[in-house]
Amino acid sequence: MRYGPAVRRRKLGAELRALRTHAGLTSGQAADRVGWHQSKVSRIETGRSSVKAADVRLLLEAYEVRDPRLRQLLVALAGSDDDGGRRHWWHAYRELLPPAYRDFISLESQACRMRTLETTVVPGLLQTPDYARAVTRAALDGLPEEQVDTLVEVRLARQDVLRAAPPLRLSVILDEAVLHRPVGGNHVLAGQLKRLLEAAQLPHVRLQVLPFAAGEHVGLIGSFVIFSFPNIADLDVVVLDHLTSSLYLERREDLQAYTDAFNSLQGKALSPEESTDHIAGIGDGA
Repeated sequence: MRYGPAVRRRKLGAELRALRTHAGLTSGQAADRVGWHQSKVSRIETGRSSVKAADVRLLLEAYEVRDPRLRQLLVALAGSDDDGGRRHWWHAYRELLPPAYRDFISLESQACRMRTLETTVVPGLLQTPDYARAVTRAALDGLPEEQVDTLVEVRLARQDVLRAAPPLRLSVILDEAVLHRPVGGNHVLAGQLKRLLEAAQLPHVRLQVLPFAAGEHVGLIGSFVIFSFPNIADLDVVVLDHLTSSLYLERREDLQAYTDAFNSLQGKALSPEESTDHIAGIGDGA
C-alpha cells in the first residue's frame, strides 16, 4: 500500500487540479509545460493513476506553487520516502517496518493536529522507553530482542513531532483503564504516569481522562486517531488500527462522525486540570 488509499489519491488529484486552475492553465497547457501527454495530467487529477513524488514536483513548479508546507504535504501524498532528494528518517527502518506503519508515520510527520482516543494503552507519542518496550513485546510476541530494540527506537523517534517547529498539536483522551493497566509492571507504569504529567504541561498537548464514572459512551467502539493537515482541510483522515493492518477512513461523513464522537468524549471526560490531578493520584498510589 502506498501513502494512503485510493480516496486519498483522488484528493491529491483534486488539489493539483485546483492549483492548475488557479494558475490559469488548461490540462493541455500544463502537460506541455512538463513535457507530458494531456491524458497523463487528466488521469492524475481524477485519481485514476498513481503519481510519483517527482511528477508532483514538476506540476508544482509548472503551477508556480511556492508555499513550502503545501509543497511538502503534496509531495508526501504521492507516497514517496523522500522529499526533494532527502530521505525521511524512517527510511532507514523500511526493512523492518510494514507499509501500513510507514504510512502512519508519514501521516503523523505531515499533520499539524492529531486527536486520539486510546482505550488500551498510552499513545506512542507519549510512551516512555520501558513502556514502549513492554507494548512491543506483547504485540509482537517472539520477536528477537534486537528487533524489539529497533522498534522502540522508531517509536521514540516519532516523538520528535512534539518538539518540531511548529510542533504537532496533540489532543488525547485516555480511558481510565489505561492508567491502571500495569504494562511492564507497576514500576514501569509509575514512570509512564509521571511522563503523562510532564507531557500535559506542554502548551500544544491536551490530555483528558475518560473516567469509569462516565459509564457507557461512544468510545466503547475502540481507539481511533484523527489527523488534520495544514492548508488543506479536506485531507483529514481517520485511522483505525487492527492487529495486522490499518483502516483509513476519508469520506466526509466518516470524518464528521468521528469528529463528533471525539467532541462528545471530550465533554464526558475530565477537564485537563482534573485529569492531571487524577493521574497524579493514581501515581501516588502506585
